[in-house]
Amino acid sequence: MPIKAVVWDVDDTLFDYTTADREGMRAHLVAEGLLAGYGSAEEALVRWKEVTEQQWARFAAREVDFETQRRDRTRVFLGRPELTDTEADDWFRRYVTHYESAWSLFPDVLPVLDALAASHRHAVLSNSSLHVQDRKLRVLGVHDRFEAILCAAELGVSKPEAGAFLAACDALALPPDQVAYVGDHPEIDGRGAADAGLLSVWIDRGGARATVEPPVGPRRIASLAELPAVLAADTRFGAPSTFG
Repeated sequence: MPIKAVVWDVDDTLFDYTTADREGMRAHLVAEGLLAGYGSAEEALVRWKEVTEQQWARFAAREVDFETQRRDRTRVFLGRPELTDTEADDWFRRYVTHYESAWSLFPDVLPVLDALAASHRHAVLSNSSLHVQDRKLRVLGVHDRFEAILCAAELGVSKPEAGAFLAACDALALPPDQVAYVGDHPEIDGRGAADAGLLSVWIDRGGARATVEPPVGPRRIASLAELPAVLAADTRFGAPSTFG
């Protein structure tokens, strides 16, 4: 069956989350006078990333809710477990101000959305919350490109579980074999979508994962400019890498 719709991950797929998070946290630490406590900006950023991944794993496992993982990211990163919810929220909110000032789409996003606008329907599936991603897509100017925006915090199921991907298919009223999923993580996005029966496309922009062998199932691309050809060919099962 032809692919009729594309479901998109947001962070580090459409939106350059890594750069925004790094630059936002750097500016935040300077403003808070906290850089000296971490040796260097890079050491602080590495620590922030580690804490973020640890707390996000707790949220994905449904051990905590979305707000709690944010507060605990702050407490663990600062080494201040005594912070009240209000204090942690205030600190995180100040970080978000700097983070949002660095928001941007990747340069290949608008061209591919334009190229596929007439031929494919579009939706979003993110492991974040609707409150976060809905606003982000509006600020970035692409919210109206998507028929549906689904997020783990509201769904109660997160990628790579099949239920998350199938919920996106249900929102589009299409079977999985008529839907493609595009995401930046080879396992959470790539293998998860493939296992759920979607055409899985792993966007690897040549960063830290450039030398990683793709898991069986996802089609690996280096740029979203390659996506229209992948959708037209629909070579989902065991397709070779298109680069490297």
